[in-house]
Amino acid sequence: MAGSRLELIDPIEGSVLLIGAGPGDLADFDPARTTVVQGFRPSYDSIAAQGFRALTSVEGRADAAVVFLPRARAEARARVAAAAAALDEGAALWIDGQKTDGIDAMLREMRALAPVDQVQSRAHGKIFRVTVLGGDWLPAEWKSAKRMIDGGFVTAPGVFSADGPDPASVALAACLPERLPTRIVDLGAGWGWLSAQVLTRPGVELLHLVEAEHAALDCARRNVTDPRAHFHWADATTFRLSEPVNGVVMNPPFHEGRAADPHLGARFIRAAAGLLTGAGRLWMVANRHLPYEAALNEFFANVQEIGGDNRFKVITATGAGRPKRRQPSSG
Repeated sequence: MAGSRLELIDPIEGSVLLIGAGPGDLADFDPARTTVVQGFRPSYDSIAAQGFRALTSVEGRADAAVVFLPRARAEARARVAAAAAALDEGAALWIDGQKTDGIDAMLREMRALAPVDQVQSRAHGKIFRVTVLGGDWLPAEWKSAKRMIDGGFVTAPGVFSADGPDPASVALAACLPERLPTRIVDLGAGWGWLSAQVLTRPGVELLHLVEAEHAALDCARRNVTDPRAHFHWADATTFRLSEPVNGVVMNPPFHEGRAADPHLGARFIRAAAGLLTGAGRLWMVANRHLPYEAALNEFFANVQEIGGDNRFKVITATGAGRPKRRQPSSG
């Protein structure tokens, strides 16, 4: 991007609110007067380590704000509405985003709602300034209201598979045995659909829901009210417990931010192996084209595909910490 954000938005006086900024977006801002709203736990921790005040939702007021646009349209609108609600009339609200995240569509929407100026093209995106109006100048549906979907589950804008259970999780649930182990971790639990299915099976005494996205975990708390459930806002790839469990279920993501990361699922597999007893069992689902077998064989002794279709594969593995031995080559 040509130039820095600081060159474009200076002079901002007073407190600054950043919504959706990542750890690499902060070089232009003063930690002493900047608050960053970030719900992804690894990014939140990195931002806090740089000396910024980090929050998972907007609190209080600010003199100016910058919204970093996500790809999901409903989430983008919710971020703009949250920023506007924290600003006084006449304040500057900057919106920064990539073309692939819908910045041009957002610019058109904002021009129809409020004064817009300082539009600057920045490599593959744009940044522009909106002057905040008084009263309810944004559509009511832009607010980040949670919503009810089929089955009585609650989701929120921007969470993965917000319109219903992910088909991969449905495939995994269909392959789970009737009776499950006593202590289970749902690694990357999202808004809790798979955990809710796990808790219907006999045998379960304790279930840990681990999720890095704060908004998704907040929905999971509403969707899974069983007292056996324990919730952890944490990076699933590094999550640990003081005592091992005897079951892990997971539908690991294979994207981190905008970029596909085929190694992300492998880190989930390693984390699952670190949580399980030697006799414990992993059940996981993945897109069929993802090459997870090498990682599974690295961390588990016994790996078996137990279901799926042309889109997904459901795999179970045991013998955590006892990787499959390679056969000596002949010749």
